Amino acid sequence: MAKPQRSLTNSGQRGVALIMVLLAMALVTLIAAGMAPKQELRIFSAGHYLAQQQGYSIALGAEAFANRILVRDFEDDKEDNGLVDSLDELWASNSAVLPVETTEEGDARVIAVAEVQIDGLGGRLNLNDLVPGGDSVDPVSKDRFSALLEVLEITEFRVDALIDWIDTNDQTITAYGAEDGRYLVADPAYRAANQPFTSVTELRLIEGMTEEAYRALLPHVAALPVSGAGINVNTATAEVIAALHTELSLAQGKAVVEKRAEEPFETVQEFLKLDEFAGLGLKTAGLKVNTHFFEVVSRITYDNRVANLISTVYRSPEGEMQTVRRDTGQKNRITKEPVSVPE
Repeated sequence: MAKPQRSLTNSGQRGVALIMVLLAMALVTLIAAGMAPKQELRIFSAGHYLAQQQGYSIALGAEAFANRILVRDFEDDKEDNGLVDSLDELWASNSAVLPVETTEEGDARVIAVAEVQIDGLGGRLNLNDLVPGGDSVDPVSKDRFSALLEVLEITEFRVDALIDWIDTNDQTITAYGAEDGRYLVADPAYRAANQPFTSVTELRLIEGMTEEAYRALLPHVAALPVSGAGINVNTATAEVIAALHTELSLAQGKAVVEKRAEEPFETVQEFLKLDEFAGLGLKTAGLKVNTHFFEVVSRITYDNRVANLISTVYRSPEGEMQTVRRDTGQKNRITKEPVSVPE
């Protein structure tokens, strides 16, 4: 008769149970060790997101502050000089450092610093004036952009490439233009916009554009949502003034800027009476002494993080403010001497 198998002893059972507990503890430890870095990353990401959102909210407040400055400027101009915008006005002179209340988070003190700068866009050449309506090229704007490229000594591309970027057809205007055929062979491939510029940063996509040429153009051009807004002769750079006519030189543009610094022009006719324009036949059409579009540049430092906001705002002929677009992707745009604004 076969001998029956012996069952596990109590001590053997306890040994197996102990091994299973140790395996379970090891598994839990491994899982916890793997979760800890992910949890730290989630906490950091959440903190970063909240700080960025707080910074963006403060930037919107800085935008509202700039709008109030521009409304006050409009009201003062309406009373004093008939709506003339010039570089000696408060909005154009400096950047502002705004006081922001500090908050207590536990034992840590969080301090926010808001910097805001207002730049007038009226003194720049509007890229979208080149092809108003998307079909026909404006010859005056084309000549001015060509002259600007010459003044800035930019030879990497021609104004034709800018026109082809805007116009609605897929045919190059000249051999110096660029349509889909040029851009589709790029890496990565893309197409011509065939619509108005929405941002000057699109210039980086233009065939032949270099970073050096882009930086040279940036202070002198704008991408306004309308065409025909005009050029403010009181805020135009010397380069833009020189680009008003092919026979003007940069030296003459600088001479006009020096005269303007003594006294802003109250009318376009006064501007055209300068000796530098004698015999050129410049017309008043397209020239102005005021500005409707502005850029509000905000940089917020909050909880050791930086949030940037570039707002394009429109001031109507009645002095009402409207935000056209906002851009959080541009950095290092604060260029004017900072001035602290008291509470």
